[in-house]
This record gives sequence, C-alpha cells and structure tokens, in this order.
Amino acid sequence: MAGVPRPCPAVFGVLLVLAVTVNGLSRSDLLDYGVQFGDQLLDSGTDVTQQITLDQLVFFFDENFDKVYVNTNGFLSVAEPPAESEYLGKMPAKFGIIAPFLGDLDTSDGIGKVYFRQDNSPDVLQKITEKITQAFPHEGEVEPTHALIVTWENVIAHGVPERGDDLNKKRSTFQLVLMSTELSTYAILLYPKDDLQYYSTLVEGERKPVEVGFSKGLTQGWFSWRSTQGPYYRVTTDNEDSVRELMLLTNSGRRGVWVYHIGSSTFQSVTPGQVTTVEYETPDYPPYEAETFSPETPSIEIFTSTTALPESEILSHVEAVPQNAAQPSYTQAGYPLSPRSQQPAQIQPNNPQVVIVEEEEEDLNVNVFSYYETCSTNRHKCSSFAECRDYTSGYCCHCKPGYYGNGKDCVADGKPQRINGKVKGRIFVGSSPTPVEFSNNDLHSYVVANDGRAYVAISTIPASVGPSLQPLSSIGGVIGWAFALEQPGYENGFSVAGGVFTRQTEVTFQPGGEKLTISQEFKGIDEHDHVVVSTHLEGSIPEVPEGATVQIDPYYEIYQYSSNLITSSSTRDYTVTLPDGSTQTLVYLWRQSVSFQSCPHAEGSRSIPPSQQLSVDQVFVMYDSVNQLIRYAMSNKIGSVNGTPQQNPCYTGRHGCDTNAVCRPGQGNQFTCECAAGFRGDGRTCHEVDHPINHCERGSHDCDIRERAQCSYTGGSSYICSCLPGFSGDGRSCQDIDECQTDRCNRDAVCYNTQGSFTCQCRPGFHGDGFTCTPESEREKTACEKHRESMLATSSGGYFFFRPRPAVGQYVPICDSYGEYEPTQCHSSAGQCWCVDRNGQEIPGTRTGPGSRPMCLEHSVFPTVFGPTTRPDANLVSPGTNLLFAQSGKIDHIPLDGTNMKKEEAKTVIHVPDQVVIAVAYDCVDKMVYWSDITQPSISRASMQGGQPAAIIIKDLGSPEGIAIDSLSRNLYWTDSILDRIEVSRLDGRHRRVLFDNDLINPRAIVADPANGRLYWADWNRDGPKIETSNMDGTDRIVLVKGDLELPNGLTFDHHSRQLCWADAGTRKVECIDPYTRLRRKIVDGVQYPFAIVSYGRNLYYTDWRRESVVAVDRVAEREVDQFLPQKRSRTYGITTSFPQCPEVNYCSSDNGGCSHLCLPRPGGFTCRCPTLNNGSCVERDQNF
Repeated sequence: MAGVPRPCPAVFGVLLVLAVTVNGLSRSDLLDYGVQFGDQLLDSGTDVTQQITLDQLVFFFDENFDKVYVNTNGFLSVAEPPAESEYLGKMPAKFGIIAPFLGDLDTSDGIGKVYFRQDNSPDVLQKITEKITQAFPHEGEVEPTHALIVTWENVIAHGVPERGDDLNKKRSTFQLVLMSTELSTYAILLYPKDDLQYYSTLVEGERKPVEVGFSKGLTQGWFSWRSTQGPYYRVTTDNEDSVRELMLLTNSGRRGVWVYHIGSSTFQSVTPGQVTTVEYETPDYPPYEAETFSPETPSIEIFTSTTALPESEILSHVEAVPQNAAQPSYTQAGYPLSPRSQQPAQIQPNNPQVVIVEEEEEDLNVNVFSYYETCSTNRHKCSSFAECRDYTSGYCCHCKPGYYGNGKDCVADGKPQRINGKVKGRIFVGSSPTPVEFSNNDLHSYVVANDGRAYVAISTIPASVGPSLQPLSSIGGVIGWAFALEQPGYENGFSVAGGVFTRQTEVTFQPGGEKLTISQEFKGIDEHDHVVVSTHLEGSIPEVPEGATVQIDPYYEIYQYSSNLITSSSTRDYTVTLPDGSTQTLVYLWRQSVSFQSCPHAEGSRSIPPSQQLSVDQVFVMYDSVNQLIRYAMSNKIGSVNGTPQQNPCYTGRHGCDTNAVCRPGQGNQFTCECAAGFRGDGRTCHEVDHPINHCERGSHDCDIRERAQCSYTGGSSYICSCLPGFSGDGRSCQDIDECQTDRCNRDAVCYNTQGSFTCQCRPGFHGDGFTCTPESEREKTACEKHRESMLATSSGGYFFFRPRPAVGQYVPICDSYGEYEPTQCHSSAGQCWCVDRNGQEIPGTRTGPGSRPMCLEHSVFPTVFGPTTRPDANLVSPGTNLLFAQSGKIDHIPLDGTNMKKEEAKTVIHVPDQVVIAVAYDCVDKMVYWSDITQPSISRASMQGGQPAAIIIKDLGSPEGIAIDSLSRNLYWTDSILDRIEVSRLDGRHRRVLFDNDLINPRAIVADPANGRLYWADWNRDGPKIETSNMDGTDRIVLVKGDLELPNGLTFDHHSRQLCWADAGTRKVECIDPYTRLRRKIVDGVQYPFAIVSYGRNLYYTDWRRESVVAVDRVAEREVDQFLPQKRSRTYGITTSFPQCPEVNYCSSDNGGCSHLCLPRPGGFTCRCPTLNNGSCVERDQNF
C-alpha cells in the first residue's frame, strides 16, 4: 500500500475517478433495461435485424448516420447487414459494424431477449458521462446529448448441443451504449462478470471465438472505382481467452467496462480508454468541488494493480488484447429469466453472492459464496448495532431497530451525543496583518438528540479573535444538522452519512469581501462512543469589537442530496450590538458541501428526498473572555422544503422527555417517552443502567490465551484467570510444565513432553501403555496371536523349517506387530480377501475375488490399561463404500467397487429442494448423513435407512460451510464463515461450545482425526490463506500450511496413510502433507475449480464447480483417472464417504469418557468441556493417560 501526497483540490477529483472498485461488473451495474424502462424488443429468432431511426446523428469513423440496425448476432451496423454467412467469422466485415459480441446467437427459445431504446434523460446521460470520464481522465468533460442502449440478455449460441433442457444452456448477457455529443460518438461495452458463459459459436460447423471490434467496411478511393477494406479495430483475437478477458480486464478502470471513441467529424482512429489498471479502493471521502478554495485536503491512499493492458495501435488491422494479464477466478452466476425490475433486489440475509440453482421442481434463487465484497468477509466493518445484508453487487450495513446511522456508525435513538475534536488553522481579523494561529484547540459538543439542540464550545480562543467568531455559529452548525430532529420521512445528516464525512465551507462577508474556508473531517465514533472531528480554519473575517454581542435570527437552509455529495448555500443576516448600544446588521454568504461514502449496492432499498430543509432557531452565541471560550447553541429540525413541520411534540422538541429518552409520536399530539438503550426509567426520568460485563464471554479479559489458560466468570464484572492442567503461572501468564522431569513414565519407557501434556512410549522390546511396560516375552498373547497359534496347532503336515506349517486350504489369520488383527485378511488358497474388525470378525460386503483386495481401515492401537473399548452399538452400515456428494438441493451417492465409481448405480438419497446443501458428513455408527444449508442457515441430518430430514441446529448461524463428524465421541464440528468461528456440539446439536472465534476470516473446510484427537481446517482469507490444526478440545492450535495457498476450498484426512490433502481453486492444485513430518507434495495441478475433496484408498475424489462433476485422482500415479458427470448438471458441493465399518476407538468412545457434557479427545487423553452457555451443572476436567 502506497500513500499518496495530499493533492490540491484540482487533482483530488481526478484521483477519485481513478480509484474505482476492484470488483468485476455485476448485472445490476448495467444501465437499466427492460420494457418497464421504455425499451423495445427485437423479434425472437436467429439473425433477426431491425432498423432504428435515430433522434440524433451518430458518428462512426469519419461519417455520420441517422439510422442503425440492431441484430440478434451481437452487433449494430450502419447499413442493413447481409446474410450472416457473409460476415460470421470474417471480420473485418464489409459493412460498417459495431460488434460487442459477434457470433451466431439465438433468442428463439423465448428466454433470451434483445432490448433497445434511445434515451436522453439527465440521470442516464450522467451515468454514461462518468464512465467516459473514468476512461479518459485527462481529457475535458464531455457533454452528452443522446444515448442508444442495446442489451442482449441470456442469449444462447445457436446450434451448440447442450445437455438438459433450455434452462441449463449456457447464456450470455452484455450491453452496448452509444453516447453522442454534438461532434462525436463514444461506444461503451459492458460485460458483467460470469455472464459470458461461452466464448465461441459454431460457424459453418466449426467452433470459432466470438469477435469484438469496429469495422468501417468497404471504402472507395478518390481515383478508383475499386472498393478496398476500410480501417477497423479488433478488440479480441482468435483465442477464446481474449473473449473471457472481456469480463476480467478493462480500459476504463472498472473490470468488464470498455470505452472507445469511435467517431467524429475530424476522426483519425478508434481510441480506447486510457485507464488500463484496476484500482483497488475508493478513498474514504468523495471529492469536494471547490473552484476557489484551497483548504488542506485529506490524504488518500490508492491501491493499484500491476495488471495493465498494452496500448493499442490503430493500423489497417489492430489487435487490442492484453497479454499475461492476471485472471482471478469467479463463481459462475445464474441468470434471471426476466428483465431487471425497478424494485430493489430480494435480500437473502447472512449469505453471499446470488446464484441460481436448477432443480427438478423449481428454480431456487439463493446466495452462495463470493470472494469479493460480501458480508462473509466484511461483516466486521458494520457497526455492532447494525446487520450486514448482501445485495447483488455487494454488501451494505443497516442499523438495527432502535438505532440510526448509515450502518457503519449507529447510535441509539434518543441518546445524547458527544462530539470531540481539535481546531487548527489561522485567521486574519479585520485589517490586522498578523493572523491568529489555532493549534489543537479543543472542540467539545453535546447534543440533546430528542429535541435537536446542539451545544458547541471551542477553548483557548484569545480575545483578539474571539468576539469576531461569534457570527460563525455554523462552525458547529454541521453538528446540529447531523443530529437534527427528524420530521416524518426525512433524515438528519448522521442517518445519511454516519460519522465519517468531510465538510467544506466558504463564507464570504459583505460588504468587505472577507473570505473564510472551514474544512471539517468527521472521523467516526471512538472507543468512548464519541464522534471525532478535526476542524481547519483558513482566511479572514471582519472584526467585531471586544465587548460587542451578536444576535443571529432563525434561519433555513436547503440541502441538496446526491449519492455521495450534499450541498447547500444561503445568505444570513446577523446583528452586532456594540458596547455603546448601537447596532449593525451585516450579512454573509454561506456555501458548503458534505462529502461521504454511501453504499451503492442498496440504492433502491432506501429513498432520501433530493431536497431537505434544515430549520435552525433559538441560536445563541457568546464569547467568554474570562475562560477564553467561544460558545454556540442552536435547535435544529430537518424536514420538507414545502409546508410547515408537524406539531406533534416529538417533532417540535417540546415533549418533556428525559434527555436520555426517545420520543415516540402517537395520534395527533399524543406521544410517549421511552428511555434510550442503556437507560432505565419511565421516559420522563431515565437512569443509566450499570450492566455487569462478562469479560470472559466478551473476550475483554487479560488471561493468557485459551490454549494455556481459562477465564472463569465470578459474577458482576469479575473474573479469575487460571492456568490449564499442564501449565503453571498466575493465569495471566502460563508456562508449560515439563512432566518428563518428574519421572511420570515407566522406567522402560521414553517420555515426550508436549504443550500442556506429555506422552509415554515403551522402549523397543517392551509392551504397554508407557506407564506400565513389560518385556515382549512376558506379555499375554493377544486374541489374534492365540487364533493364529490355534490354527497352526491344529494343522496337519508337520513343521516347515521348525515352524508350524498350515494345512493346504487352511486359513490362518495375519497379526500385526502389536499382535492385533491386520485390517485386511486373505485366504491364499481361495484367492479371497476381506476386511475384519478389531476382533477379527469379517465385515459383510467386503470380500473380494482373486486378484483384488478391499480397502480396509487400519485399526488404531490404544493403551490397554486405561483405554476404552469398542462401542457395543457400533453396528455395521449397509455393505460397501459409497461416495456422497451434494448438488444444489440434494445429496447423491455413487457406490464404489474398490476405488472405481459405479456410475450406473448413482442415485439421489436425500432430496431437500428448498435448500442449497454445502457441506456433507457421515456418521458410520447411526448411519446418518449430516449436511449444512446456507439459505436459511442450518445443520440437518437424515438416516440413510430412510426417514425425514431433521434440522438439529438452526439458531446463531451465519454461513455454516464446513462440518466434520467425530463418530467415536459422538460430536459435531463446524465452521461459520460469517460469524468467523469454529464450534462443537453433540451430534444432536446439544451442548454447543465455541472452540475458536479469533484469527478466522473465511473458515470453510474442516476435517477430524478422532482416533488421534486432531482437528484440521482451512481458511481461504485472500489476504492470508492458511490451513490450521489443533487438538479436538481446542488446545495446541498451530498454522500447518501457509505458503503457496490461495483458495484452499476442500480438505480431507486419510486415516490409512495419515496424510492431510487439500484442493486449492486458486493455485489449481491438489496437494498432501504429513501433519507430523510436514513433508508436502503436489498430487496434480491444472485442476479447474475444486470445491470439496475426500480420500478413499489410493484415490482422492473432488467436486468441481466448473466441470460440474466428481473427479477421481490417483494420488500414487499423480493423475486424474475418472470423472462422474451427474445427469442433472449444476454445481457440485460437499463430498464424503459412507464406510461399511467404523474407525476404531478413542478415549471418548466409551461412556462419553465419563464427561457430563462434551468429551473432546486429544492426543494421550481427553478433556471434559462445558457448553458456551453453561447452566451450572457442568463439570470440566482433563484426563491424561
């Protein structure tokens, strides 16, 4: 980030124009179109043309035309076009053509439309002017007089075969605007991100890229009858990538917006826009238009992309295609089936970007993920008293009921407000050649919000200037405007602009002509809930003699409102009473503007009157020479320009409510008083409520981090800090205890210290749990060893090399180095293999024939003395292993034969058409499928054996995007990318506990390794993507992977190989890492857009948004080996496996570890933890083994 020196006002506006948003163009950013806006419709079909007689001439190259022709195939022409066979794939065309997206297009299905209209309304011309000014910032301002707007919406490529019905065909939407002045014409080409869904069409049976450009057509020389090809300008090349880059790049500073000067009476060549870089952030405040001012302007910072487009050259043939440009990934948006309405977009709270998911019964319009400007990544920018809402083009903050503001800053209704700041600058008084300097003079203001009265005081004002400042009550008048009493339907300044805005004022005194500029920067609300303002004064004022007083009569000001700028001007009289009793009535001219940053994404959801009147009365001004204070006071009301204010006491301020109360109007002159938030009483008298603060819950305590210490709430606002077991200290600073120094392990074992714990491991030649170790020769034989010996003892055939030899055809079990049954058992004579459980019992459905081995889960080994036993209710699920994956509102399964997908047997097992299923997980004990839904955020489950889906968690969810099941401990873990936290609960949703709510930005995928007590999750925060791990009780949190990550969407842990693998949609790679040795390796690269991933055997299976499929990767061969394409094509989301057997045990799998609520495993033990909302009956403890 580079700071830019403070510019003068002349260049401030130019810098603002350059500083545009990095986000791509959305469909809502197109100019309004549709029949409701007066558009005409082109007839449906292929290669349909209609003539448009223009209200004003357009210039194209060096000629002008009074009519043009619009065609289905993505172009305008200045002459009637020939048959499409004459020009498709044959640019430059032989006739004059303006081609924003030239190809063989089709609207005959009734969904695709082509709209067009001529428009000269001021608001439309103003929007077009802004785009041209952004593209050509160094040229003079254009003065448009006419616009032609043509919109191709949801058009398909003609003749291209597609799977499914018409609704599943790929469609494209784009817009062309011709803007004309009296002397020239500009073309603006707009391509919404993800709305170009194909980049080529069929031309004479061959796919050819869509073409974009301008061609004059054939021209005739002065001295020849022979026609030659005239000049043309080509935007795209013969490469489809150049078409896709229309959405991603720019020549106007905004992705997807392309501006060209295409004609004039003195035309030389087509000129592209000059802003080929994408600026990343708008300044905090829009520019202030001041021709004669020179105040100090707030500095701004501009983030500039290094991505630039090369300058285009105009010859007889010009290629204007960017090379090696950055190509961010975008999610594919759906398309509306009707033109954009004038009504605001339907809001889906708490969820990001809109897509449309095709389902069997109905279209489901829901919000899915966006990596740009959504509540999921920006919720923290809203006030704590506001809610964040996602709109089509971005997010906005809205104050909750009982509060007002712009959403970024919200204050309680009726609550008095305090404003503090500093005053700097210099003022010349009268004819004095020496200015009075202001250096950090204190400004304090207090506003009684429920009657609109503001009090302002500025300290340390010398007598040489103090009396002369009395006429300038509006130094603090902006505060009165900000918190003015609102008439019904009107909003004060704070409701519109919040607490962050700049105000520029010029005061001209008559008759002397003295001028003073006032620059004020309001910086928002500080930690004390006070608004902060800095004021700068510069100029000269007429002298008011010491001892004189000033009277200012009531006055009115008209405020004019636009999206980011508010202006007003007025003439004010004031009366000066001199010490001798004589009076003078003088006048000054007042002109001001307020610049602020509105939220552009919800412009249709709120309506601010374009003009409002501020009424100011009871103005009091005084200079206190004893204390060197200048004081101002005034009562302020904001309302209609016409008519008188309503007389209800709530609107006049004469209600008698407490200063800490809000007045609620009733019928006629009736009203009630209601104490503001944080106060209690009858409204006439309110007292501040002394709320106790639970610092442990708020996170405002000073205990050590939660991995080392615990904060315990003791009532009131008190708490105590205590170190967790395994750590020592005062709770505010805790150090790890090295238990290995105290001989905690058996003498024949090795002790390993870990953070907060330790582990014991018997030395080679000994057997046990580390606390008790016995020589291998003395230990009791295991069940497998006894089984093996019994089979060998009963065999015939004698001995072979002094060892028992089994009889031919005899099955002998295979034991591992610990004496336990190997997961895979084989009968060599029969040529069959099968999976067994820990007790050696065959698992039904796993037996394979000759030449094939099943993929069996490895049995984990745990201590025999303290370790738990297998759950008695761990019944087997249906035979075989299946892949389960989510697709829109359903979950499908694909049976596996070994690692091969049995595609012909794929079917839907769960159908929830009103949801968008994101994450999927499976509980192998109860044979239940769990999934998360983000439409109405919830986590649900259903039995694979049949039964109705049931939501188990529906409250306090933002966007649950990842879930993990610990079948052994009977716990559920999930990530929430809006609330930015990781939680755990029982499998039925009870006993919720927040594990992490810090250092999380966009957590998504989460997986568990219950046998070893470890948890893994991915955070795709674009500013710092990472993969983290911790114990499953939330201790020992570390960053496992950080470098060479971009969008780690999917995550899986392979229990057999102990490998953690992930799929990254940014780097387009699938990689794996050993979490213990940190050895990392790439499996495949060049994948499209992976979302979720799961491991089984030697394969990884991932879902892909772009391919709309499930892809199989052989991680040993490091290549893709198979792909499953669902019959109903749409995005595929979460994926998991349903096993025919459960993994083995952990320390919580028997009797919940003896815990009362949550048993959370970790290496070498477990932790009993209480829910975040504890009713007092829970007991927390740690258990090590």
